[in-house]
Formats: sequence, structure tokens, C-alpha cells
Amino acid sequence: MKLFGSEKKFELKTNMDLTQGSISGGILRFCVPIFISQLFQQLYNLGDAWVIGHYAEDEAFAAVSSAGSIMFFFFGFFAGVSVGGGVVISRYYGAKNTERVTAAIHTNFLFGLLASVFCTIAGTLLVPGILNIMATPADVMPYSLTYLRILFLGISANIMYNMCTSIMRSVGDSVSPLIYLTFSAILNVALDCLFVIVFSWGVSGAAFATVVTQFVSVILCIVKMRRAKDFTRLEFGKLKWHGDIMKEVIVQGIPNGIQNSVISIGNMTVQKNINAFQAAAMSGMGAYQKIEGLVFLPINCISMALPTFISQNLGAKKFDRAKKGAAIGIFAGMIMAEIVGVLIFFKAPAFLRLFEDNEAAIEFGTIHSSTVSLAFFLLAFSHCAAGVMRGCGKSVVPMATMLAFWCGVRVAYVTIAVEIWPVFRTVSLAYPITWTLSSIVFFCFLMFSDWTHTYEKKR
Repeated sequence: MKLFGSEKKFELKTNMDLTQGSISGGILRFCVPIFISQLFQQLYNLGDAWVIGHYAEDEAFAAVSSAGSIMFFFFGFFAGVSVGGGVVISRYYGAKNTERVTAAIHTNFLFGLLASVFCTIAGTLLVPGILNIMATPADVMPYSLTYLRILFLGISANIMYNMCTSIMRSVGDSVSPLIYLTFSAILNVALDCLFVIVFSWGVSGAAFATVVTQFVSVILCIVKMRRAKDFTRLEFGKLKWHGDIMKEVIVQGIPNGIQNSVISIGNMTVQKNINAFQAAAMSGMGAYQKIEGLVFLPINCISMALPTFISQNLGAKKFDRAKKGAAIGIFAGMIMAEIVGVLIFFKAPAFLRLFEDNEAAIEFGTIHSSTVSLAFFLLAFSHCAAGVMRGCGKSVVPMATMLAFWCGVRVAYVTIAVEIWPVFRTVSLAYPITWTLSSIVFFCFLMFSDWTHTYEKKR
């Protein structure tokens, strides 16, 4: 404890030491701010969808709905690396190694700045070609181009926000991201109403609102990190590329980044098949994806908390505590996701009408909902199990598993099955099938491998 100074100084108000106290209570206290922040993130997304769905053309809503997989293709890689960086920081934080925590924080922040420059340039140049490859309908293409070009000009804010929140959560601070996201969600809804409803800017207004609020979020994060009173303080003069730490981040983060980017290719392939059913299908799927965000509330908060919990406890050599925490987290995520899934299964049309008035679009969204919603417990298991593996340093396992099934099998299935059975439900079935396969692999790994001693074996 002396490495951290006095015990009183170590126990900051926003930073949590997850190696002490009740396991379920610690996970719950850490998850609650993440859950609320994810809730506001969904309100952020729902605000966009509601305003565009009711105050812009159907083609505009289709464009906004289909943009997610393209955006994630670019920044998903660096978001994955930031998760790996958080695992490295958490492990040193659990081991009470202040010097390495400080170096890791500044190395990760510098990496985020470099990634921001790359994504801005690459995205702006490549997005027209990607939209053509995805067979974007001609009536939707102008809206998609406008929306994505504006988003890519501000993608640096998205990358740096993910990097900063990953750093803060890695030292046990899940409260600050909640506060900033809450403020940004409210601001985003207000700007959506101003730009889209009052100024009638359509997709341009929605894109500008998103970019502005993302920059506000990252500025708030940086101010918070600059005001820290201990070794976690961000100081621009200390930004330095520590090669040994970056090597650790790469080992932990590159598999996550590759996983995100390649899975996004699989999702873009699925989106291409959705686009073939024209704008109504794109809008219906987009409306469904906003509803599906409710499912990801429990999944995201637990899968984001587990790497921090696992890595802190393994860093402190509390192996049994890490194993018990993994079981509690995974089970809780599955139960909560399935409860929401059952609700969506029975009430999908009513939820879809919150964002879309077109009955044809609602029909497509209902078909997809009825096909996938009862399998949400499998989605939760896969994500939470992957969080455990990242926390224990086995990030290659979720990467290989998800690439094999969520990309390889998903693309192969959609490509072949749609030719045989050319209906919309065929596309939807790609999700529960691949969730099932990945869950089987993750279950076997957790049950039959000694994942708790990964770092010890490496040393």
C-alpha cells in the first residue's frame, strides 16, 4: 500500500479497488454507473432515431440506420485496442505499481491521438467505395454519403472518448463517464431537435449534433483526467511512447481490434443483403437496432466491467475471487438480457412504431425481432465470456472465436442461404446461429482451461 502513498489518498471517491470486499457488491457498484451511462447512450441513439424517423425522409432514416457497421469498421479496431490498454492498466493498478500505471495511461492516450488522425483520413477517402460495395440503393446513397462524411470528420472525438473512458474504468472510475455521457445525451437530443426539426437540416443536422456532443464528451473526460490528484493524472508533458508497455497493449488489444474490424465486415455483408430488400428493410432493421440497444444495456455494462474486475484481481493474485466474479457476472448478464428479449419478442411492433411510421418497415423489423430475441441469452454469454478472457490476458481466444463464427460462418451462411431461401428471415437467422456456435466454444474454454493463471504462466 505504501507504493500508493497513504491509504486515505489511494481510496479516491471515483476510483474503485475491486480486489476487496463483496464480489457481487463490487461488481454491482462498478456496473451501476456503466449501466446508467449505457442507458443514456441509448437515449442518445434513440433521440437521433426518433427525430430522423419522424422529421426526415424515409431514405434519411435508412441512411442513418445503415451507417453503424461502416463506422465501426474504422474505429472498432482502435476501440478494441483501447480495451486491451485498459486491461494492462488494470493489472498494474491491482498490483499497486504506480509507475507502470502512469506510463500506461500516457502511452494509451498518445496511441489514441495517432489513431484519430488515421481514421479521419482513411474514412473520408474510402467511404464512397464502401457504400458502393454494400449495394446501397440509389435513393439512399446521397443521404448516406452526407451523413458518413460529416461523422468521419469528427471521428477523432469518438476514438478519444473511448480511449479516455477505458483508462478511467481501468482504475475503477465508472462514475465520471456516466456523468459526461448523461450531459452529452441531453445535449445531443437538444441539438437534434434544433438542427433537424427547427433548421430542417435532415441527416446533416443529425450528423452535426452527434459530432458536437462527442467533442464535448471527450473534452470533459480530458479535463477530469487532468485534475486527478494522484498518479493517474494526465499530463501532456508526459505523453511518451513506452515501447515495452505498448507491446503489452498490442498483445492484449490487437486481437480485440482485429476482432471488431473483421466482425464489422461480416455485419456489412449482412447489411448488404438487407439493402437488397430496399429502403423499407433498411429502415425496419434500423428501428429494430435501436430497440436492441435495450438488450445491450446489461450485456455491455457487465462485459465492460468484467475485464477490469478480472485483471485487477489476477494482478493481486486473487485467483478464486476472479473465478467467482466471472461466474456471477456472466450469469447476471444472461438473465437480464433474456428478460429484455422476451419483452421485445411480444411487444416488438409497438416498440418499432416509436421510430418508424412505415408499416412495411415495421413488418421487416418484426420479422427480425421474432427471429433473434429469444436467443439473447446466448449473445450475453458470448460477450461476457469474452470480457473474462480479455481480463485474464486471453484476448486471442474471443478474437479467433468471433472471427470464425461471427464473420466467417455468418458471411458464408448469408451468402449461401439467401440464394436457397430468398426471404428476409433467412438473413435474420444468421445471428442466433452464430451466437450459439460461439457460446459453445466459450463455455468449453471457461470450463476446461486454467485461465486464472495466465499471467503467472507467462512470467
